[in-house]
Amino acid sequence: MIPERRQWLVVAAAGVAFGTVAGIAVAGSLALPAPSSSVRAIGLCVGSTVLGLAVLAVMVQRQRRPAVSSDTLWRTIATLGGVWLVLASIDLAWAASTAADVPAADLDVGRFGQFVGTTTGRVDAAAWVCIAAIVVVAAVAYRRSAAWSTLPVLVAAALALIARPVTGHMAQQPLGSLFNAVHVLAAAVWFGVLVALAVTVRGRGAWAELLPRYSQLALRCVVALVITGVVDAAVRLGSVSALLGTGYGRVVLAKAIVLCALLGLAWNWRSNWLPAAASHRLPEEESLRNAVLEVCAMSVALGLAAGLATTG
Repeated sequence: MIPERRQWLVVAAAGVAFGTVAGIAVAGSLALPAPSSSVRAIGLCVGSTVLGLAVLAVMVQRQRRPAVSSDTLWRTIATLGGVWLVLASIDLAWAASTAADVPAADLDVGRFGQFVGTTTGRVDAAAWVCIAAIVVVAAVAYRRSAAWSTLPVLVAAALALIARPVTGHMAQQPLGSLFNAVHVLAAAVWFGVLVALAVTVRGRGAWAELLPRYSQLALRCVVALVITGVVDAAVRLGSVSALLGTGYGRVVLAKAIVLCALLGLAWNWRSNWLPAAASHRLPEEESLRNAVLEVCAMSVALGLAAGLATTG
């Protein structure tokens, strides 16, 4: 028999993959996102989790008896960082073949080099280097059982996640890059830290200690996410009628609906799950189940976000 915890983690992985693809499918029915959106969406989920693991490490680093061990964090960062690197490599090759207008199988070193020489190519390559650095550092830290700070990983993951958004359409507006960076990182931390908790936390005591701290962090992320999202949509659309009159607007509207549903779920968790977990009354399995359900729902929003980022 597969242990119950492992069953829930398998459900989480499958649910997140399905949720991101579902989000992309919804975006595809409302507009015309790029074909690479699915790879980018799953990469966004994995990258957000790597960022979340680094944030979780910062949360527990000053504890006398950390709720999550350093070895566990570094091993998980190295594993998921490797998955993220593979997805980023596929996305980079896809972008290069699209720019060269050739099938990915026909992409040669010369065409790839030409793409990397462009502004878009340099941004994508820089993000790839950040992810590769994360994998190397995490692997070495785990092999040496090093008690290193995860701050370099946190910074590298954040840079990789915001590399494309801060150079997109909002970059042409005053403070546009800043708003985009805050929006992406707020969503990544909200999603990623909860996944990190689900993957690494053991025992009701650890949930009782860490879930209230995550709840406060998530609240700040949601406020930042809503404010920057509204500003971004208002600047890009220009009018209320564009919400239904353009493909981009329809995806924004779908994303807003999903976000409202997520906020309702989060409010329910805050009223029920949080008090029960904080008072040590909730078994570990129930906290894990609740976390898995929420991250699966969040993945739909991340899929829509990835579709939105590649919608004209």
